[in-house]
Order: sequence, then structure tokens, then C-alpha cells
Amino acid sequence: MELGITTFVETTKNAVNGGTIPHDVRIREVVEEIVLADQVGLDVFGVGEHHREDFAASAPEMILAAAASQTKNIRLTSAVTVLSSADPVRVFQNFSTLDAISNGRAEIMAGRGSFIESFPLFGYDLDDYNELFDEKLELLLELCKNEVVNWQGKHRASIENLQVFPRSVQNPLPVTIASGGTPQSAVRAGLLGLPLVLAIIGGSPLQFAPLVEYYKRAAIKAGHDVNKLKIASHSHGFIAQTNEQAREKFYPSTALVMNQLAKERGWGPYSRHTFDSMSELEGALYVGDPETVAEKIIFLRKHVGIDRFMIHMPVGSMPHDDVMRAIELFGKEVAPIVRVEVAKLEREQ
Repeated sequence: MELGITTFVETTKNAVNGGTIPHDVRIREVVEEIVLADQVGLDVFGVGEHHREDFAASAPEMILAAAASQTKNIRLTSAVTVLSSADPVRVFQNFSTLDAISNGRAEIMAGRGSFIESFPLFGYDLDDYNELFDEKLELLLELCKNEVVNWQGKHRASIENLQVFPRSVQNPLPVTIASGGTPQSAVRAGLLGLPLVLAIIGGSPLQFAPLVEYYKRAAIKAGHDVNKLKIASHSHGFIAQTNEQAREKFYPSTALVMNQLAKERGWGPYSRHTFDSMSELEGALYVGDPETVAEKIIFLRKHVGIDRFMIHMPVGSMPHDDVMRAIELFGKEVAPIVRVEVAKLEREQ
């Protein structure tokens, strides 16, 4: 089982003093976090694309490339690339270049994104939200497979017998599909035979088990070998020496971010009661000491069938030293527990 981290490179207000961290400072901190994740033996690090003031990563591949030259083993992925408002040719070229710098460790996590700022920024109509993604995903997959491309679409100029360079070290360049939790997205990934990433950030992880079944059934129907397809999860979390420390450190910034989103999207308020209940075994928050977080990851593996777990931390702005310590605990204490237990599960199957 692969274990990793995701970040949106948050620059939200500090929940304690109300200050904000400059974008350039936070970007350099994230590079340090990726380097540490590699050093402590984690498998993957993902950086999400956003185009708003409180997230500094509008170009994840640039941040990942900065870390690529300082790391050896960790895989480097977007989390996500907002493909609907991007040019697939440039996405392929950028990540193929990252693949060269990292010697074959790049991945593209393609999704629609949960924010809409990129659509007016790049001149796209939100009424075409679904159609844009389907068309651009088709082109991206064609680019990953073939050096000479022939393609026709509605929202982008057609490509007739043109070569696209540089080619990736990996052939093809890996593309995964990110899902917010709809059956339609899970089925699409299965029919295409692509790895699936589930955003398990609310409610109980158990509610995602049916989506995994939809995904597998669709893959089998399309003739894909389901045993070769990988299923990942992306969940909020934080690790400290004790459960109490982890919750007290993680709650303020998480509540600030979630309540801001609640105002923007018309959700109900995010309370301490919600936070604490989601931190229990069957909740979607992976917050606690190393043993607690490991137990929750193993639970997710048993009941949902996840092959890769990615913990999103921090949520909001937290002290860099606290994040670095959490990464260290994840790699040195959580990961060994999970890997031993998952190996036992696999032998029993």
C-alpha cells in the first residue's frame, strides 16, 4: 500500500493571529515538505491547482519540479490538475518535462476541481463544465499514448498529424481520475481503465465502498484487468505525539477554512463536535497520534479497498515546523505499522 501527502499550498489567514503567509514563502516551505517526505520514505506527494488568493499553487508542476531535483524516490503528482480549463497539450508537455527531471516519477491527477475561478480566468463557460472535461481528457490520453497525434474536438483546435514533445520517461505518462464521490466519475474511470482517486473528506469512509464496486464493475465490463487498477483516497488529517495534541493543533485552521467554504457554498457551520466525531475510527478525518492514524488507514484498506492513501495536511495555515514534524511521524511511525498490517491482510486473501 502506498502512503503519501497532498497539499493545496494554503495561504489562508492564521487562525491564531489573523496574519497571512506570503505566497513565495509558503511555496518554498512546500518544497521542503516534499523533500522531507522523500527522506522519511513516503511514496507520493501531490500538489493541487487553484487560482485564488488563499492557495498559492496555480502551477503545481513548477513546485513539483523544484522538489524533483532534490528527491530520489517519491512520486510527484498534481492533486488535481483542473483539466477542464487547461490545454491538454501544455499539461502533457509540463508533466513530461517533470517526468524527465524526476527520472520517471511524475503523475497527472486529472479532475474538474471543486473551485470555479479558473473558468473565467482562461475564458471557458461553466455551462460546458462536463463536456470540457470529457473532451480534454480524451486528448490528454491520446497525447500520453502517441507521439504523433490526430484529434478533433469542439472546444479546442484540432490536431492533425502533429508531434508533441518532449516525450515522457514513463510510457505512457500515468493519468489518474479524481472523483469527488459521484458514481458517474467512478464509472468513467473504470470504463477507461484508469486509476481512481476518491476525495474522502466528509461523513464516513464506508459510504465510498459502493463507488469502488461501481468502478470495478465498469472496468470489468470494458474488458480491463481490475487487479491492475489502483484506487487511492485523499483525506484531511494531521499527526502529533498524542491524540489531544493533534486535535488541538489541527482544529483551528481546519475550522477556519471549512467555515469559509461553508459561507461560499451554503453549507452548515463546521463545529468542534463535527470535527471530533469525524476524528473517530469511522470518520473521514485522520487526526491523532501515529497509532490512531495507522488504525484508521488500515480500517479504510479493509472496508473500502484503498491501494494508496494520501493525507492532506495542513488544511489552512499551520506552523511549518508542526507540519514537518507531522510528515516525519507519518513516514517513520505510521507507515511501518500500516505496511506490516496490510502485508498480513494481503497474505490472508
